[in-house]
Amino acid sequence: MLNRIWLGFILSAFIYASFNALVMGDSDVYARMIQSLFDMAKLSVEIAVGLIGLLAFWLGISKVAEKAGLIDKLAHLMSPVFRVLMPGIPENSPAQGHISMNLAANMMGLDNAATPLGLKAMQSLQAHNLNKDTASDAQIMFLVLNTSSVTIFPVTVFMYRAQAGAATATDVFLPILFATLCSTIAGIIAVASIQKLPLFKLKPLAIFGVIFALFAAGVSYLLTMSAEQLAKISSFWANFLLISFICLVLAIAAIKKVEAYQEFVEGAKEGFGVAVQIIPYLLAMLVAIAAVRASGMLDGLLTAIRFLVQSLGFDTRFVDALPTGFLKPLSGSGARAMMVETMNTHGADSFAGRLASIMQGSTETTFYVLAVYFGSVSIKYTRYAISCGLIADAAGLTAAIVVCYWFFG
Repeated sequence: MLNRIWLGFILSAFIYASFNALVMGDSDVYARMIQSLFDMAKLSVEIAVGLIGLLAFWLGISKVAEKAGLIDKLAHLMSPVFRVLMPGIPENSPAQGHISMNLAANMMGLDNAATPLGLKAMQSLQAHNLNKDTASDAQIMFLVLNTSSVTIFPVTVFMYRAQAGAATATDVFLPILFATLCSTIAGIIAVASIQKLPLFKLKPLAIFGVIFALFAAGVSYLLTMSAEQLAKISSFWANFLLISFICLVLAIAAIKKVEAYQEFVEGAKEGFGVAVQIIPYLLAMLVAIAAVRASGMLDGLLTAIRFLVQSLGFDTRFVDALPTGFLKPLSGSGARAMMVETMNTHGADSFAGRLASIMQGSTETTFYVLAVYFGSVSIKYTRYAISCGLIADAAGLTAAIVVCYWFFG
């Protein structure tokens, strides 16, 4: 499926660019496409090089945590959830601990920590994968959980809204949580229905009910805070928990007489190899995305949607925010740029500005995560991972539109 999508992106972009050049008279379109391809080739290497230090550090800490027994403890704690979502993973496998660390980092909005921990989790899952070039059921579920990850503190979105002059930068906080929760639920159900996981039995429902109740309680508490308090507490707790975790790992390693320095170095050595390994996969995906954007096909799609919505007599305000929604599964930086552009054009407190902010916080970049995570373990055949990830994206973006009309009319 990935092969067909990749070819579809590039060939459809070329066809659309040819239409623009031959019919619409846009003689510069091919030059823009070629320049964008060169830019993405450069960017793919820059991203990988930028990841080397982060990968080395977090894989080093992860190695020490594993030797100190913390990963096993975390795996044991989370095993009831993973027995339901990933029954193919042996009970108390280190993979469960690595996945838990990655998801926790995502929920706290710690992007710099989440990616290296996610790559480590994918490598751990690969150890249980019998067909090494094909994504396993557990790897697909993990990917979808990442593409639809619930972020409790979308601090980056708040920061950009504040810079754009929003009266209350955090007024999209609850809508983002609703949208991202819908995305996660849709992704889990999509994967579970294909894998025939028993989500709707009493025990799994009880487990997820407790998780949801704790989540709702936390959200209710956060809603009592002002924008300044929320931004401050999110930054404090994210950084406090991060440095506390690092110190806890090192302290327990010292108590258990683990050679922390040597283990850290051994784990860090893996960082360079992983960063280099993902370059071809990242390059292929970024080139395809660049072709679609530079050809003007995205703008053409938006024009067609606006015409259709107007013809049906519906409100068209949401269309102005759709560039952020369409780019979100493809490119995080592209979606972020479109969010900023939408707020600058229409205003941070406009309907489009708020909706773009909600869309930015509702899902992850499916194709980027797929390229990086599967590329790190040389997965070639992704099976239904893309379709389930896109289902989660569609649910999140649809929920973003609905909840924005609900909250902001």
